[in-house]
Amino acid sequence: MAKARVNGIEINYEVSGKGAPLLLIHGHPFDRTMWHLQEAEFSNQFQVITPDLRGFGQSEVPLNGITRFEDYATDMLCLMDYLGVEKFHLSGLSMGGQIIMEIYRQAPDRIISMIFADTFGGLDTPEGKQLRLDTANRLESEGMDTYAEEVISKMIMPLHVSTQPTIAQYIIKMMKAASPTGAAIALRARAVRIDYLNLVLPHINIPTLVVVGRADEFTPVNKAEELKQHLQNCKLVIIEEAGHLPNMEQAPIFNQAVLDFLNKL
Repeated sequence: MAKARVNGIEINYEVSGKGAPLLLIHGHPFDRTMWHLQEAEFSNQFQVITPDLRGFGQSEVPLNGITRFEDYATDMLCLMDYLGVEKFHLSGLSMGGQIIMEIYRQAPDRIISMIFADTFGGLDTPEGKQLRLDTANRLESEGMDTYAEEVISKMIMPLHVSTQPTIAQYIIKMMKAASPTGAAIALRARAVRIDYLNLVLPHINIPTLVVVGRADEFTPVNKAEELKQHLQNCKLVIIEEAGHLPNMEQAPIFNQAVLDFLNKL
């Protein structure tokens, strides 16, 4: 792993493999290691870049406690500048999927293709927005442990909590290790993001892949179908027997879907 100071923040990242660059953006409240089952396989064909977003993993937490949602994307573009990468494939899961929408908005000419995993593009409902703000306050006051135990059965299928205990415990460990401040900052930034569904997605004309777990409760299949309807050149893959994290619950199927998409470009 390595660190780079970009856009006024220290970002932790890892680069593995050779080939066309592929940037993987993790979700909330995880870190770059949520991609470890992809990193090992994708690096056989691609230069895989896996950063910790600001406030997560081993990246720096903003000292002033404030971050705009756009800053997460700017960080990543500055990191790619630092690495000397001009054009790249781009993938993000959940919050990471929304961040890659913002990356495209800021630098459309740099993106070769996009992979949206278990994410959605529209605005939150008023209730959803308030829940993010309330959860941010809760994480700062209570920490991550109780939250992690509560949401694990929504992050992956409830059945997989018992049938895939190694994966379940890995996810719980990631969530508990997250900085409560970093997680709260991200929730507040995400609560006031723009409407990517209508303002950005219709302008994306490069190849795109939308992947979703059939049993995803956070971003159900209808949200993935909504993305596809707003994209010009899109393929949709629904992964059976998976929840919000198909890249971990059904890694071989997820990996094959991504590689099939990339290799056909």
